[in-house]
Amino acid sequence: MQNVIHHKVRLQCAPQRAFEMFTVNRHIVRWLAPEADVKPEVGGRYHLFWDKNDPQKDSSYGCKITAIEHGRFLSFEWTSFEQFDNFMGDADPRTHCVVFFLRGEGETPATDVHLIHSGWRSSPEWQDARDWYDGAWKKALLDLQRLINESS
Repeated sequence: MQNVIHHKVRLQCAPQRAFEMFTVNRHIVRWLAPEADVKPEVGGRYHLFWDKNDPQKDSSYGCKITAIEHGRFLSFEWTSFEQFDNFMGDADPRTHCVVFFLRGEGETPATDVHLIHSGWRSSPEWQDARDWYDGAWKKALLDLQRLINESS
């Protein structure tokens, strides 16, 4: 049973720009969530909102950044969307995401972005949530890749 999500994309940009796509609100809303309230520092907010009319629903409200090194990595807590909130919402500890930004080989600026989402439990409902997030992260990172690579 696989309990870690790991996805990788290559972006045609420098690591600092890739990092900013995860930490600067005006960039996050271009590819990941319609609204963002992120404070990029240890203990800072990592709040993303998919339902602007109900910020407690379908959001990462309450999640915090747990480690950060500008341009290199970011880690943050992750909570659930409404369909998984009955078991993920109050989980302690929450699931956790770590994103690495590694300079790619070659003459043009490129960054390999690795996203690792861990902390999944083993019950069937947790595995269903893990599978859903696996697909959601894959789609989100491909959206980011298209956004960056088509504009470069």
